Amino acid sequence: MKKLLYAATAVVLSIVLASPALASDQKKKPKKKDKKAYVVEKPVLANDGDSTAYIFGLSQSQGLRSYMQQQLGVDTAYMDDFARGIMERVAIDPADKQAHAYSAGQQIGGQIEQMASQFSKDYYAADPDKKVDASIVAAAIVAGLYGQNEMPADSAMQKFRTIMNERQKQNSEAMYGGNRKAGEAFLEANKKKEGVVTLPSGLQYKILTQGDGPVPTASQKVKVNYEGHLIDGTEFDSSYKRGQPATFQANQVIKGWTEALTKMPVGSKWELYIPQELAYGERETGKIKPYSALIFTVELLGIEEDASKAKEEQKTKSTPVKRPEPTLRAKTSKKGKK
Repeated sequence: MKKLLYAATAVVLSIVLASPALASDQKKKPKKKDKKAYVVEKPVLANDGDSTAYIFGLSQSQGLRSYMQQQLGVDTAYMDDFARGIMERVAIDPADKQAHAYSAGQQIGGQIEQMASQFSKDYYAADPDKKVDASIVAAAIVAGLYGQNEMPADSAMQKFRTIMNERQKQNSEAMYGGNRKAGEAFLEANKKKEGVVTLPSGLQYKILTQGDGPVPTASQKVKVNYEGHLIDGTEFDSSYKRGQPATFQANQVIKGWTEALTKMPVGSKWELYIPQELAYGERETGKIKPYSALIFTVELLGIEEDASKAKEEQKTKSTPVKRPEPTLRAKTSKKGKK
């Protein structure tokens, strides 16, 4: 709350209505509309503290205009009203408890409007024309404030999360369910093509080059070159174009990759056809929309040796083996006879 006030206060430190005399002086000049203009007057800076406060305000003003538009949803046509609201808020006498309480409530109301707007976007993601009335959210919050809530806040939070998780799945299905059907149709037709192998998991692959090196385990790091496409041919990633192979642990990628890598000998080049459930599923990442089947060309260049393990082995080899020292036999002396 304080951060918002810092940013807001900095736009204007003194806004006043232009005097009637000033308005009358401008009558001869062409006007767009008979609108009362606001002017910003620099306040009297009586001491070093005032001067520093003014500089502080100027330093905080950057980005407020875009924040006002994008985050608060204020139309720039009403920026004068926005500025007046700022000045009226900071002009409240802290000793006037009633005015202060009302102003604080308005601030919370503004935050509730933003919360309700984001909730609308999430809940009605598949039907963006629908909106949630912010007053519904506000009424529930105020009911909780007075202890009139129908259920404890923590119980309401758990229920809300459960509802939203299910709603997100419904929205994803409504918006992107067509991708699932398209992927299933593609894979059904693709498995009939010559050279395509279909595994029990649904993963399909075609060997372009058969390598003769070792096959990595899921816990080993591999070095690969690859390129990825959607089933419509859209390329979304390529290590070839970056000019640098990728290195990662075989079990730290999507399931379709892990399964394929742990069957590929080093030196192999395969084309993978990955069902959505072995790819990103309902997640969206970059050009990849939820429920998308993916096509990858993967070239397994090698298996990276575990650096820490190799260092330990080298240390062991370089450390000389201590041989047991020979047992010293006690010397015995014989006394000569007189």
